[in-house]
Amino acid sequence: MRTLKLGMVGGGNGAFFGAAHRAAAAMTGRFSLVAGAFSSDPVRARESGNDLGLDPERCYADFETMAQREATRDGIDLDLVAVVTPNHLHAPACRAFLSAGINILCDKPLTATLDEALTLQKAAAGSTSLFGVTYTNAGFDMVREARAIVAAGEIGAVRLVRVAFPQEWLATATEATGNKQAEWRTDPARSGSGSLGDIGTHAFHLVEFITGLTATSLSAEVDTFVAGRRVDDNVTAKLRFAGGAKGLLWASQVAIGETNGLRIDVHGDRGSLGWTVEAANRLTFAPLGGRRMVIDRASHGTAFKGLMPPGHPQGFIEALARLYIDMAEQIEARRDGRAPAADALLLPGIGDGVRGLRFVDAALRSGAEDGRWTDI
Repeated sequence: MRTLKLGMVGGGNGAFFGAAHRAAAAMTGRFSLVAGAFSSDPVRARESGNDLGLDPERCYADFETMAQREATRDGIDLDLVAVVTPNHLHAPACRAFLSAGINILCDKPLTATLDEALTLQKAAAGSTSLFGVTYTNAGFDMVREARAIVAAGEIGAVRLVRVAFPQEWLATATEATGNKQAEWRTDPARSGSGSLGDIGTHAFHLVEFITGLTATSLSAEVDTFVAGRRVDDNVTAKLRFAGGAKGLLWASQVAIGETNGLRIDVHGDRGSLGWTVEAANRLTFAPLGGRRMVIDRASHGTAFKGLMPPGHPQGFIEALARLYIDMAEQIEARRDGRAPAADALLLPGIGDGVRGLRFVDAALRSGAEDGRWTDI
């Protein structure tokens, strides 16, 4: 098993998520960072590469040059590129590396708009590149265990799903204080949407990932509570699923008292499941007529193939690392001419990314028409 070579677009000095990606990739022991276009500012890009100890010849001022040169290098080929830029750059960066035949792991939301996502999906279909999307919650052991329990029919047919993702960090006009993250995430030209794309897509993906159901339509109320803000900062949506199940989704970045309170409950006709990221190592399970119980990572199932052994808390970086492990397995399986391990196929792909933008698009259209039921 050779170390895979990783490149990165975005994530330079002062960025939020690049360091998390580098830590997650390093934790797997299967990737080595060798190249990057770390910033649209050439000086910052160069300084970021230098601080990371990279060869100056593999630190680029733009992703177009990086994709072109890395695709034609002799030796030390690039196995994967992580795209961790603001949303509006996801599509052009990914297209550049698809054209170069380099595998991609892209942050969510996949793109800023649904049209961009659909165009990118077509480009990916015509490329040899593998394509993953970092819906990080899909890397938690207990989220995968919840999916397995539902798939095994242990809670029966799903009837109701409730998911909430509340945060408080944009409860005031944080974007006006010089906060770089708040500035671009509330700029519609760079983000595409606000809470819908930033955290609503996480909640939506988690629902479909755990239940295995497809949401077919929604009725949404989309709000902007902070005066002068140009994107949504709160959304409440009712969901309908193929097969008749119903759901409720709430994503807010103005919920004071909440830091990162993602939680989900799934109710079937024979039992229910509950999970929260604040207690990520535990899953509640309540069979009909029985006692409510807590399943932890040391006590149940076969989903526990992450990096932290049972008894040691699994956190956000470990969950993200699980997605890197999945991508490594897919890359190595293709190279070896074999089928990848089944767990590796749980890595969210470009189809999941498109689903997220379909959700955003439908919610915005529904919200603009006073909550009209709208197809996803």
